[in-house]
Amino acid sequence: MHVDVAIVGAGLAGLAAARALEDRGLRVAVVEARDRVGGRTLSEPIGRATFDLGGQWIGAGQRRLRALIDELGLATFPTRHQGIKILERGDRVRRYRSSIPSLPLLGLLELQRTLSRLDRLTRGVDPAAPWASPRAAELDGISLEAWKRRTIRRQDVRDMVDLAIRSFLSAEASEVSLLHLLAYAGSAGGLMKLVEVEGGAQESRFVGGAQGLTLGLRERLRGELHLTWPCRQVSIEGGRVRVRGEAGELSAERVILALPPHLTSRIDLGEHLPQAREQLHLHAPIGATIKVLLLYRAPFWRDQGLSGEALSTAAPFCFTYDNSSHDDAQPALVAFVTGDMARRWGPRPAAERHAAIIDGLVRAFGPAAREVEAIVEKDWGLDPWARGCPAAFLSPGVLHTCGPALRAPAGPIHFAGTETAREWNGYLEGALESAERVVGEIVGAGAG
Repeated sequence: MHVDVAIVGAGLAGLAAARALEDRGLRVAVVEARDRVGGRTLSEPIGRATFDLGGQWIGAGQRRLRALIDELGLATFPTRHQGIKILERGDRVRRYRSSIPSLPLLGLLELQRTLSRLDRLTRGVDPAAPWASPRAAELDGISLEAWKRRTIRRQDVRDMVDLAIRSFLSAEASEVSLLHLLAYAGSAGGLMKLVEVEGGAQESRFVGGAQGLTLGLRERLRGELHLTWPCRQVSIEGGRVRVRGEAGELSAERVILALPPHLTSRIDLGEHLPQAREQLHLHAPIGATIKVLLLYRAPFWRDQGLSGEALSTAAPFCFTYDNSSHDDAQPALVAFVTGDMARRWGPRPAAERHAAIIDGLVRAFGPAAREVEAIVEKDWGLDPWARGCPAAFLSPGVLHTCGPALRAPAGPIHFAGTETAREWNGYLEGALESAERVVGEIVGAGAG
């Protein structure tokens, strides 16, 4: 088969790019290693409702995502967050109502100073080209952990920074370049946007699940879609791109690799990649996430005036939310086991892991948390076509030297995916932004 554009990856970025290219008259074929579309979104009927085991939120100001939702006729509803929140740090449990966790007065003052410092640094970094920032080499040369130990005196404030990084990158502060964090936060409009519900990244959820986005795009796809078709090699032969896999071969004028960097590295690209892009593949790990859904007969936490949100440094999970269905037909909490905790608890028996999670919920919400109807979990590290979630991040020392290769085409090979986004990097909106950009590259190059 010969097409104008072959797309590897049937996640949101790949299918959005396919639809946009077809609308411009190009012939497109999409290949996907999984037996489904959706990438790191996965919606399944669980209990008395449909729930997301992968990405699930739409944030404030995510205009591309909102437009697609409206086009596909999907419905959303506000994330429930009213009430008292819980912070468990060590053997102490505190309650609070604001967006800032409850700390002693001196801790709150230092936390505010820390947030202000990070905001100032974020404003000095262009999220579209962080490597061009005046202090790029300095900021990229250290991890967030190194910066944290250099600038934050109190351990409780350091712990809050750790919880934040575990919540939106599913990683540890020692793993992440400070420059990458600043660019990541800047792409969303600021650090607090990443952790807040109202006005932030977790503002709303999908009534029928976020996978409805890719299922809807699949229905509108006119070209070929090949599932269970892992791509193994991309080569340029006779002026055309050859895309080869276990299930066959495609010929195209151009190809889009709509994959995170660590999965792109599994494809044999021969000598077509610049060295900087290869270095990115080697130093762009993805977060470690086990998403755990706990079903209940009733939302008991609301009767206590609790929001269902909890942060913990002691439990296996980092944070929880009220994850009940839109109509409350299925009350639920969702707990995220991330970073080192995911790596530590993932290999253990499920019964042991679930017991420890429930113990943490009991400390946060009381004995009623033990009355679980069912537990369903998704360890994204075990998914062979993800190997982690939610998104890849860059280690110290990479972004300021190799960053320009993140989005730059390598001849007829183009790169999409939320990790390449200039806006809302790491989110569904970022996947759509990357599709928009890569379509512009291909149309501008006169493909077809």
